[in-house]
Amino acid sequence: MRSKIGVVTSNKMMNTLVVTVVTYKRHPKYKKRYQTSKKFYAHCEDSSKYEIGDEVTIAETRPVSKLKRWKVIDQLKDQ
Repeated sequence: MRSKIGVVTSNKMMNTLVVTVVTYKRHPKYKKRYQTSKKFYAHCEDSSKYEIGDEVTIAETRPVSKLKRWKVIDQLKDQ
């Protein structure tokens, strides 16, 4: 089961969070690292307990709707 760590971008929808995951890629010719981001729609029964900017872990799951293929596992605590 794949999992990713990202930041909550939106919590306006019912039972859904939009999570932005940032990764780094390396250019094949110039070998410079550059940052890419992708948004994932994640299923969450209680989306009101997550605020925008919270760091969460999402895991792959069966399709819940047209766009949702991820679910929220837990919230990462601030150190």
